[in-house]
Amino acid sequence: MTPARYGITLALLAASIVAVQVTASPLLAQGGIPASERIPQVGDNSTDPGPLATDLSPELKPTNIKLAMKRVADWQLAIVANTPSQDWTFATLYAGFLSASATLKDDRYATAVQHVGEHFDWTLGNRQTHADDQAVAQAYIGLYRLKQDPSRIAPARQQFDRVMLQPDDPAKPLWWWCDALFMAPPAWAGLSKATGDPKYATYMDHEWHITSDLLWDKEEHLFYRDATYFDKREKNGKKIFWSRGNGWVMGGLVRTIDELPANDPRRAFYLDKFKDMAEKIASLQGENGLWGPGLLDAADYPLPENSGGSFFVYALAWGINHHILDQKKYGPIVAKGWKGLVGHIYQDGRLGCIQPIGGAPGVFLPGSSYVFGTGAFLMAGSEVEIYSRSHKH
Repeated sequence: MTPARYGITLALLAASIVAVQVTASPLLAQGGIPASERIPQVGDNSTDPGPLATDLSPELKPTNIKLAMKRVADWQLAIVANTPSQDWTFATLYAGFLSASATLKDDRYATAVQHVGEHFDWTLGNRQTHADDQAVAQAYIGLYRLKQDPSRIAPARQQFDRVMLQPDDPAKPLWWWCDALFMAPPAWAGLSKATGDPKYATYMDHEWHITSDLLWDKEEHLFYRDATYFDKREKNGKKIFWSRGNGWVMGGLVRTIDELPANDPRRAFYLDKFKDMAEKIASLQGENGLWGPGLLDAADYPLPENSGGSFFVYALAWGINHHILDQKKYGPIVAKGWKGLVGHIYQDGRLGCIQPIGGAPGVFLPGSSYVFGTGAFLMAGSEVEIYSRSHKH
C-alpha cells in the first residue's frame, strides 16, 4: 500500500470509528462511578494514543523483554483494576497476567486475578455450555496450582460434569467457531490434570475433533472462523482466514498440549496440527514481522493485527522451548515477530493495532487496544523470555 493510500485510509477510519465510539462505548467515561459498579473496560479504538515508546528495545535479552512486558502489564492493570469480569475477553487477559507474574516475579498481576475469582466465588459465566463463558476457568486452574484450594476449581468441575451429560447436536457442533478452541479445551484438559480425572480431557478431545473436522482447511492448513466463511473470499480472490481466529487456535493448541500427559497418545494429533499451522503461519509473516487481519490478503489491510500476531509469537516460541519446532527455522520468525510487537507499544504501555471484538478480518486505528490482545502479548513475552535465555540473537 502506498504511503498516500495508507494516510487516506487511516483518516477515513478515524472519522468512522470516532462516530461509532460515541454511541457504542460506555467505557470511555466512568468518572464518579463506584469501582464496584464500573463496566469492565474491554478496550478502545483510540484516536489519540500518544507517542510510541522510544525506550523499549526489541533485542532478545531477558531484561528488554521484561521491561516491555511490565510496561504493557502495568498500563493494563491500572485500567482494569476493580472491574472483575468472567468474559472471554478478560479470561485471556487473566491468563496473560498469570504469565506476567511468573516471568516478572511480581505477584500484583496474579493477585488481581485472584481477586476476580474471589469476587465471583470461582464461578464461570452464565452460559453453561458456551466456550466463551468457560475460558475464565483457565485462570482459576492456574491459581489452583499456586494454592491447591479445592474451592478454586469446584464450580468449574460441577459445571463441566453437567455439560458432559448433554448429548451432541449433529446440526451444530458445541464449538462451532474456531475461537472456541482457545476458550474451552485448555480448561477441560487442565481440569483433568488438576483433578487426576481423565474424563474432562476425553470429552475435550471428542469435541475438538468435531470442530477440526468442520473448520480445518486441508489445503491451506488454516482454520475457517466458522462454517459461514467456506465460500467467502478476500478482495484478491483467496479464502478468508482471520488472523486472530487462527491465533486463537494456535494459542489454544499449545495450552492444551501443555495440559495433556507426556505419554497421552492423543498428543500426537495436536502436535501434528500445531506443526502444520506453525509452518503455514511462518510463511505468511510480513516484512514488519507481523501478520495482517486477513492472512491470505495482508496487502488489502493497512495495519498489522497484533492480537493474532501475539498468539503466533507465543505459540512459536513455546514450540521452540518445548523442542517441537526447529530453532534454526523458527527462531528468526519469533525474533522478528517480537520486534514487530514491541514497535507498537506506546510510551504509556498501550499495545496498539489490536482489532476490536469481531469475527472476521477488519479495519481499525493504530491506537486500537483490547484486553485480549494484551493478554496474548504477555503470554508471548513469557515464552520469548524463556527462549531468550538459551538462544542468542
